[in-house]
Formats: sequence, C-alpha cells, structure tokens
Amino acid sequence: MGERGDLVLAEARHLKWEALDGLERALMVLCGVCLLGFTSSTLLDVVARLIGHPLLWPQEVTSTFFIYGVFIGASVATRRNDHLYLSAITEAMHGRARFFFELFNRLVILGVGICLAIFGVQNFLTGFGSFRMPSMLPIAYLYAPIPVCGALISLFSVEQIVNGLRHGFGETEIRAEKAMQEAA
Repeated sequence: MGERGDLVLAEARHLKWEALDGLERALMVLCGVCLLGFTSSTLLDVVARLIGHPLLWPQEVTSTFFIYGVFIGASVATRRNDHLYLSAITEAMHGRARFFFELFNRLVILGVGICLAIFGVQNFLTGFGSFRMPSMLPIAYLYAPIPVCGALISLFSVEQIVNGLRHGFGETEIRAEKAMQEAA
C-alpha cells in the first residue's frame, strides 16, 4: 500500500507523475475485478460440472477475465517496476553504468510497449473475422486489451524515462541530492 493508504505504490516516487496516480489506482481496481471474475467463473464452472450440469459459457468468461487481467496487470506492473524490468542487475550498479542500464532497460520496455500497441491493433482488427463459441462474439474483443496494454506500457515507460533523466533513476541518487540541498 502507498503512504496514503491507497493502491498507488509509493516506491520510486521520483519516477512518477502525480497526474497518473488515478490511472494506476483504476488499473489496480480493474486487476482486482478481473481476478475476482476469473476466480468466480472458474468456481462456477467446477461446481456446475460436479453437480452434473456443465455449462459452456463460464469457460469463455474465465478466459476473457484472465486475458484482460494479464494485460491490465502487465501495464500497471510497468509503472510499479514489477514487470519486464531487470532490477537485480541495475540495483547492484552505481554511477554512469547504472544510469546507462536503467535507461537502456526502460527504452527496451518502451520498444515492447510500442510493438504491443502497433501489432495489437493489427491483431484486433483481424479478430473480427473469427468468432468465439458459444457466444459467437468476434474474437477481437479478446485482443482489445493488447494495444491498450502497449499504449499504457509506453506511457509509463516515457514517464519513467523523463523523470529518470531529470532526477536520476536510483533512490540513492535522490537521497544524496536532497542531502546536498539541505546542506546548502
């Protein structure tokens, strides 16, 4: 939990814009909704099979909640530095080497986000030619979170790159800078 008791993580605050805190909070709530929906529909599917009345639709609902949860979770995890990030390597480094690898890691993540956005849109548009059973909905609705995830990963990567270039990437750099300002 954040220092304010909410869902926004207080770690690496120097790499975040307050304007995006509401988006992070909303994404965390959506992750919880997806997890609850995934778990509930799986439980319903199992119970229905156990009592001898299997249902077809819970499988479709379960996979939808799972897919949306994965891609929403990947985007919010990017903002929290919990996903697609090689922190163990960079945390052991200092100075210019750390700065270079922190920037390099985030540029790679930005590239992944851009690819997800571009190719996700293409995949989404192609998905209108295939349909899911039993609902007969276009499979495109399953592909919808992919470009959204890519756009959010790109946004959060740009946020961290800009703030990292301004303030430094490591928290030890921030503490040293504050100590120097207080001493002056």
